[in-house]
Amino acid sequence: MFDGKRLLITGGTGSFGNAVIKRFLNLNLKEIRIFSRDEKKQDSMRKKYDNEKLSFYLGDIRDYEAIKNSLNNIDLVFHAAALKQVPSCEFFPLEAVKTNILGTANLIRGCFEENSVEKVITLSTDKAVYPVNAMGISKAMMEKVMIAESTKNQNSKLILCGTRYGNVMGSRGSVIPLFIKQIRDSKPLTITNPNMTRFMMTLDDSIELVIHAFEHGNSGDIFVHKAPSVTIEILAKSILEILGKDNHPIEYIGNRHGEKLYESLMTREELLKSIDMGNFFRIVPDTRDLNYKKYFDGQVTESFSHSIEEDYNSNNVEKLTLNQMKEILIKSNLIS
Repeated sequence: MFDGKRLLITGGTGSFGNAVIKRFLNLNLKEIRIFSRDEKKQDSMRKKYDNEKLSFYLGDIRDYEAIKNSLNNIDLVFHAAALKQVPSCEFFPLEAVKTNILGTANLIRGCFEENSVEKVITLSTDKAVYPVNAMGISKAMMEKVMIAESTKNQNSKLILCGTRYGNVMGSRGSVIPLFIKQIRDSKPLTITNPNMTRFMMTLDDSIELVIHAFEHGNSGDIFVHKAPSVTIEILAKSILEILGKDNHPIEYIGNRHGEKLYESLMTREELLKSIDMGNFFRIVPDTRDLNYKKYFDGQVTESFSHSIEEDYNSNNVEKLTLNQMKEILIKSNLIS
């Protein structure tokens, strides 16, 4: 489906955008267009890749005219532009609304107006499930915007679907680079809560999820990659052992603003309507309209499924052991 197509990546200068670009440059795409607001990162990326397939558009996802201009003749869109830092979004929640919610609405509106666009893949997070912080709430609303637009425009050729991630190891905001820097700077390694668990995804896993969504997504779908989890303490100890710093001091500092003890990738309600696809779950949308009269009149009847007591969270999936976590870190070249 990628042969000869033009792909737009919003937020493409971020760590995740960089990882996706490396993979997509090996496909037979005609053009990969990078849209972001950071001219320095764009310049660095232009020099790094020096590839004629890459083109760069400077602009902010909050600016409708800027995003609309970048969509000209585009076939496929991967939407990665977002505010992702939990603590900063707690202090500036309206900024998260402007970028994560309204920015997504701008993009989708532009895609419907640009008739060439065939498919849009949005990027969400486990923090959107039962959200307790501003970043998670804004991402949950981003998902709702995507699903609502796909439901209202079921006759459109444009397909909108989403991906939802746990923590992508080594990406911006990941705790792994922080731990490594603290160790090398001879500073105590700071752990928020030793029993806190987080899903662990490699960059390769995350890219496979994007490609799977492009290839198999129907409008309104959200795809979830099955992932193991690890406690923050095991993660920290695995890094210390790899670096030969077993006796390095550790400080326990408590949860940051808006942090959960466990993260969820799917709610109980979503599990009921999800399809197991092996390495992935497909969460299908509720495509019913608001005309409930047909239910009251008996024109439509619904069957009731069994209930599920637990969500799909980082405390009830396979947990990585110390040796397993070390093996993944070494294999992923995240520690050198």
